Amino acid sequence: MFSTPFVLSFALLLSLPLLFLLAPHFLPPNNQIPIPAADETDDLALFSRAVRSKSAFTRLSLDSKTKPKIAFLFLTNSDLHFAPLWQRFFSKTAPNLYNIYVHADPSVNVTIPPGVFRDRFIASKRTYRASPTLISATRRMLATAVLDDPANVFFAVLSQYCAPLHSFRYVYRSLFASATFDKSRPATESDAELTRMGVKVRYKSFIEILSKSTSLWKRYAARGRYAMMPEVPFDQFRVGSQFFLLTRRHALVVLKDRQLWQKFKLPCYREDDCYPEEHYFPTLLSMADPDGCTHYTLTRVNWTGTVNGHPYTYRPGEVSAQLIYQLRQSNFSESYLFARKFSPDCLKPLLGLSEKVIFRD
Repeated sequence: MFSTPFVLSFALLLSLPLLFLLAPHFLPPNNQIPIPAADETDDLALFSRAVRSKSAFTRLSLDSKTKPKIAFLFLTNSDLHFAPLWQRFFSKTAPNLYNIYVHADPSVNVTIPPGVFRDRFIASKRTYRASPTLISATRRMLATAVLDDPANVFFAVLSQYCAPLHSFRYVYRSLFASATFDKSRPATESDAELTRMGVKVRYKSFIEILSKSTSLWKRYAARGRYAMMPEVPFDQFRVGSQFFLLTRRHALVVLKDRQLWQKFKLPCYREDDCYPEEHYFPTLLSMADPDGCTHYTLTRVNWTGTVNGHPYTYRPGEVSAQLIYQLRQSNFSESYLFARKFSPDCLKPLLGLSEKVIFRD
């Protein structure tokens, strides 16, 4: 008969597949830092105030003297490298058409730029790459902007590595007046009439929502095979860029959510497949209002030669008028409005192109 050591070795060999299958259910995640309970409590209180506030439900009438605004939300864990470029971008328009909000990781000594960014830094919490803290930070900015100004109609999420591809005037007209900017939605006669009046009645959120990706299942199962059930079945799980433009209506959808957040804040067991900030917003809005979203973003990014989940980074020698024109080209809209990712030392060549190329529409 078989000896005892042989039987034990054979049993151990048979148990290995079962161990790998069940490990995610009882082994602790690697290097996943949970969101502190105090931060969670503060955030939920802030979100509730934003949702309940009277300004949350303010609708600008067509004959209102108050012009709709764009809220620019900068999410950063370093200095705002392109602040001088954004200063030129905003300085060419009336201040009653926009607001700026900056969420800067408090663990980093971020220099506050002069000009339009002064006094625009909000109360912030610690953030970590590829973690739910980035979702919390974005929601924090949305809530602050909703409470701050009822005229904020669009909310544009950007990073310190983003640069504008057009003037503010072009961006504003594309979002609020143009009936042809969004190629995914055919223009109608009523749209044309409203455009002549300088008004658009229905706004859509410009957020990338993708249902097909080679890594989608791995990302879905990063917390465990059944961890997202039953709230988020795999066939409703989506992926997309964390940089988007949301309407006020969709900003409130994000702030009201509690159910999906409970799933997406769970720690991951596979860090290389865990990017909750790229899944939470597309999944939530795809489930809540798919027809109210364009399913594409207005921030151009180059994923050629990606390294460790980071997009391609443009260097100073690559910055040219031809690159700006190329980055503007889109199959979904008349143009991309922003682009990333530029290295900090691209500031000088970008400033050199600002007047004759970037801000000349």
